[in-house]
Amino acid sequence: MQSLKSHLCGEWVSGTGNALPLLNPSTEETIAEIASGGHDWKGALNYSREIGGRELRQLSFAQRGELLQNMAKVIHEGREELIALAIANGGNTRGDAKFDIDGASFTLAAYADIGASLGDTHIMVDGDSQQIGRTARFSAQHIRVPRAGVAVHINAFNFPAWGLAEKAAAALLAGMPVISKPATATALVSHRMIEMFLEKDILPKGALSFIAGSSGDLLSHLSGQDVLAFTGSSDTAQLLRAGDGVISRSVHINVEADSLNAAVLGPDVELGSETFGLFVRDVVRDMTQKTGQKCTAIRRVFVPDDRLSDVVEAVKEQLEGLVVGNPAVGRNVRMGPVATGNQYNDVRAGIEKLSAQTEEAYGGKGEIEALGADGKGFFIGPVLRVTKDPGNCEALHSDEVFGPVSTIGSFSGSADDAAKLVQMGQGGLVTSLYSDDRKYFADLVPQIAAYHGRLYLGSEKIAGQSPGPGTVMPTLLHGGPGRAGGGEELGGVRGMALYQQRTAIQGDKAILAAITGVK
Repeated sequence: MQSLKSHLCGEWVSGTGNALPLLNPSTEETIAEIASGGHDWKGALNYSREIGGRELRQLSFAQRGELLQNMAKVIHEGREELIALAIANGGNTRGDAKFDIDGASFTLAAYADIGASLGDTHIMVDGDSQQIGRTARFSAQHIRVPRAGVAVHINAFNFPAWGLAEKAAAALLAGMPVISKPATATALVSHRMIEMFLEKDILPKGALSFIAGSSGDLLSHLSGQDVLAFTGSSDTAQLLRAGDGVISRSVHINVEADSLNAAVLGPDVELGSETFGLFVRDVVRDMTQKTGQKCTAIRRVFVPDDRLSDVVEAVKEQLEGLVVGNPAVGRNVRMGPVATGNQYNDVRAGIEKLSAQTEEAYGGKGEIEALGADGKGFFIGPVLRVTKDPGNCEALHSDEVFGPVSTIGSFSGSADDAAKLVQMGQGGLVTSLYSDDRKYFADLVPQIAAYHGRLYLGSEKIAGQSPGPGTVMPTLLHGGPGRAGGGEELGGVRGMALYQQRTAIQGDKAILAAITGVK
């Protein structure tokens, strides 16, 4: 059986202590294990800071971009092997595995292009220079330089490839070394990715390290030059924010947590229209892709009162042909299991809570006879609930059921009422709006923009080219306020800001130009 090692201080090292099993969630068979005790975490951090940081800072943005391009190529070349691991360790269908792995290579390639555009420089100029004296000779300029620490990335179980890549791309391009820690339960894909990078020898020493299993007391050794970026539950995020390093040493922290993403159908959208079809496809895709285990998945669906029955029937029609089962038994399986036994229990508990305040529309409480499962595995069928009073449905707005579950609520259809319902989610990553009425968008967007990191505006004109609201684009912001954690990732060059210090320099304009390369 494979025992996953950590890669620290430039070498693969085995952990000590009791080993934790990694399971195939379709069969519940143990396919690997991780023991994570006995590591020198302080030494690992110092190695990354001193060796990895020095190596990266010596490279220009264009050279760092070349590193990212090479990483993207390695993932693409190893795509089939990574897909097989994602099916075995994550319960992914082939399509879901491709979504994760191709997202990783696409994001790295996008940041490689940014590096090329920034060119052979080491300092990023932030804004225009300013005259601060009586003549232009005495001027000031804001610049951004890499923090002199290490970026610790704690990633979620649902996207072991994309999650690693999206954080690492921005950090490495900014010039900060990375220590990446995936969720233990689904670590096989990210572990193999690191192996592939190291086998090709495409990264400087200490630039990218890897933690298999627990990170022990690593976080207690972080300093004010370090960055901690976390994706996961809000409960864990609260513990991290309360850490001594964050409170007493001002460790920079970025959090992406829970999100009760919404979809709103405008009152102008007619049954059978292109926009209606786009809306239904997006809702069904987000319910079932990755078995609903996406931070961007649509959890709350708000439709005008006179469209409720039409929407329910349209969604049910698409769900009824869905094959749920072990993805290894054939490509006709469209949805696999949730990733772990704990995840299975959490989703079932969330369905029970929703069921007390909503009505069944499809799927009962997730009971399913999964194809090729033989009574094993963490399978939950798609579940659609309905409420005619979403404003008084507390469970709908307070608990994210992280699985193939969505609830449709009917409302008046007005932009004001839609805004009130969306705002009850207390902050999210993305809400999607569907209409062909420009005034409806103009009325609704200003009311909900402050509650989201991203808004997706679905209409007839983009129906044929949209990948849906659940696809995170590397050049667009990923993150959100309030419940969603208050963090920001990606967004092109904006995502690099977390890993850079912004500094104002002032003096002779010619000296500033010599430093920045900007005349």
